[in-house]
Amino acid sequence: MAHHHHDHTDIGWAEMAPLLEAQAELFAPLYERALAWLAEEVTEPGLVVDAGSGPGVISCLFAEAFPGARVVAVDGSEPLLERAKARAGRQGVADRFGTLAGELPEVLAELDYPADLLWASRSVHHLGDQRAALAAYAARLAPGGTLAVMEGGLPARFLPRDIGIGRPGLQARVDAVEDEWFTRMREELPGSVAHTEDWPALLTSAGLHHTRTRTFLLDLPAPSADRARAYAVASLTRTREVLAEGLDAEDRATLDRLLDPADPASVHHRPDVFVLAAHTVHTAVRPV
Repeated sequence: MAHHHHDHTDIGWAEMAPLLEAQAELFAPLYERALAWLAEEVTEPGLVVDAGSGPGVISCLFAEAFPGARVVAVDGSEPLLERAKARAGRQGVADRFGTLAGELPEVLAELDYPADLLWASRSVHHLGDQRAALAAYAARLAPGGTLAVMEGGLPARFLPRDIGIGRPGLQARVDAVEDEWFTRMREELPGSVAHTEDWPALLTSAGLHHTRTRTFLLDLPAPSADRARAYAVASLTRTREVLAEGLDAEDRATLDRLLDPADPASVHHRPDVFVLAAHTVHTAVRPV
């Protein structure tokens, strides 16, 4: 993804690698179900492209799900692609795993072959003109090829509404602040264009047809395993760093308590921490 230097909304992707990796690994059961759903319609693809792959956790799941496919992870961050390559090596799929570094969507022009499946997980929303990006993605599909975009769904929940400290409903208020941040982030992107976030309509406008949408759930109930708890800590830490100025003093104080390992009420210790999230996948097909 592009790095644009704005006060509030600049995202340092490489620095976030451990968090991105841990989150994707935790969400692997959700992605595996999404990939199984894709596999019902995309049979034996020759080339799968993961556009905005980050550290390649999902790219490697594609290599597993489609043992006959070559997988290319595409991202703007070289350090993240290095991690993707290392992961592919550890998983024994390096012989059919490639990487391509550069700005999306332009860099896709460098692909040697059209894609049978082009996947973009929560990355299109980092591109200024999402409709133009989808058209560029569609142009890289083989006839009959599928574009799959993971966008939307529901924000993750880690805690009950009333956590016994502070004012109930903290996560809903964080969601509202995050929505504002997201809107500002989109507005500050170069060439930013506002589109109604009707993904099937956007896919159709890119010249694709046969749109389908399905939402996949991650449901890790309390009491949390260490990985789920660590994800809740990491996510709330990022909230504290990036969004806290949008919250009132009481909510900031509650966040601080939730993140203080010495506090028995913190997410490090509480028994009621869970992870519940829903991600939505929209697909469409290039006409033959």
